[in-house]
Amino acid sequence: MDAAPLKEHLKQEGATLVGVGDVTIALAHDIIHLNRGIALAVNRGLGRETIEMLMKLQKAAEAWLKEQGFRTLLIPPDSDRIKGKYITKLYKFVSHKTVATCSGLGWIGKNGLIINKQYGSKLSWATVLTDAPLEADSPVTESQCGDCDLCVKHCPSGAVTGNIWSRGEPLKSIVNYEKCRSLKKERRLFEEKPNCGLCVTICPYSRQVRSGK
Repeated sequence: MDAAPLKEHLKQEGATLVGVGDVTIALAHDIIHLNRGIALAVNRGLGRETIEMLMKLQKAAEAWLKEQGFRTLLIPPDSDRIKGKYITKLYKFVSHKTVATCSGLGWIGKNGLIINKQYGSKLSWATVLTDAPLEADSPVTESQCGDCDLCVKHCPSGAVTGNIWSRGEPLKSIVNYEKCRSLKKERRLFEEKPNCGLCVTICPYSRQVRSGK
C-alpha cells in the first residue's frame, strides 16, 4: 500500500518528517498485528505546544487510516506519559526511537537520542501503530556517529558511555540515565530549567541546523 498520500497529508498538517517502518521485531505478542509504525517528528523542543502538535498529527493519521478501515494505536510523546495508564506499559516494547530507526529517519546516537542527518537531535517524536499494509521505508541499522565523541567528552555527569548503537545490539548501554537524572535533580535546586541538553546542542548534526547549513 502506497504510504506517500498519508505522508503528504501529515506534512501538510505540520509534520517535519514522516516515516513508515516494519516494527514487527519490536512488538509484544498482544499487538503484533499492528506491525507498521508511523514515525512523526516536528522540528521543535518538547514543550506543551509541541505535544499538542504531535497529538494533532497522531489524530490526523488515525482519522486517515480509520477512514480506510484500518486499526491504530497511538503512542503519545515521551513527556506525555501518565503513570498508571495502560499505554505507558507499551513503551518498553515500542519506543519512538525504534520506530524512527525502522522508518529510516535516523539512528540512535552516542547521546542516546535519535539523530537525523538534516535535523540532528532537535526533533520531537510521536508514534502511530497500524495494521495498514503500508509500504515500509528502508530502516537505519547502524550508527553514523563515526569517531565523533563530543557528547561523550562534554557530558557534565559522565552519563554518555561512548558505546555505539546498532540494530543488532539493541540492549547495549549507551547512556547511564541514573547519572543523567542525578544531574537534573542537582540543577533543579538552582535553576528553573533542570534539563542539561548539552548532548543535543554539541552534536555536529544539531549545530548544522542552528547554523543553517
